[in-house]
Amino acid sequence: MNEPVRVLSDLHLGHKVSRIDQVEALRPLIAGAGTVIFNGDTWQELARPFLERSTAMLAELQNLCREEGAEAIFLSGNHDPGWAGPGWVELAGGRIVITHGDALLFDGSPWKREILIRGARVMELWDEHPRADREVEERLRVARKVARELCSVEYPTGRNILLRAWDAVTPPRRAVKMIESWFTQPRAGTRFCDTYFPRAEILIIGHFHRQGCWQRQGRQVINTGSFMAPGRAHWVEWNGGWLSRGVIDESPEVCRKGETLNVWRF
Repeated sequence: MNEPVRVLSDLHLGHKVSRIDQVEALRPLIAGAGTVIFNGDTWQELARPFLERSTAMLAELQNLCREEGAEAIFLSGNHDPGWAGPGWVELAGGRIVITHGDALLFDGSPWKREILIRGARVMELWDEHPRADREVEERLRVARKVARELCSVEYPTGRNILLRAWDAVTPPRRAVKMIESWFTQPRAGTRFCDTYFPRAEILIIGHFHRQGCWQRQGRQVINTGSFMAPGRAHWVEWNGGWLSRGVIDESPEVCRKGETLNVWRF
């Protein structure tokens, strides 16, 4: 894996409300990287209304990485569970772990209507993988199955923003679960590492659409946010024993690395 290694997440290419309208806008984020890790939900594999455009944009992104000489590593997320590979990357001899984040939670996305309605199916999937509570490979398999079987209801792309907002908060339990997940993700990340990556000092995730950096029980949990509301997109970079984190300056025409917020030396 060539350095610098840059980490981005939750591009949601092709989705109606993704802030990435043109893949070319991402070129400054790719330029100069030896490797780019796309940490889940890069494209809309499971959403039929967005699939055609999302597939085309994914191909553009892969071509853009080739043009910039950057190796592209795609990790699975709950919107694109079909990527081959284990679903995580370790850096610094296992002291840094990168994974999408849906596997931090028992039911992946507890705010989804499909999860709220069919929670019993989640239990069944766990029962089919009895080692998932101690083996990370099995845990990721459960997360991928939950993502595929309980994927979001596909609404027409023409729904306006007010209707989409109303849908996001009904039934009210959805909104409660969403807010709860925002505030408990650091604790969930710490528990995840305790179980599956006890050597990890830093866990890098996306999924929750709430960027941030939190220290819990001697570990840092970093969320790189999202290119979809309500989150802001952040970047993380590993280079020469240094890990840095910062904001992404976005416009419809160009997205580039912005202010550096934290730096850690390994």
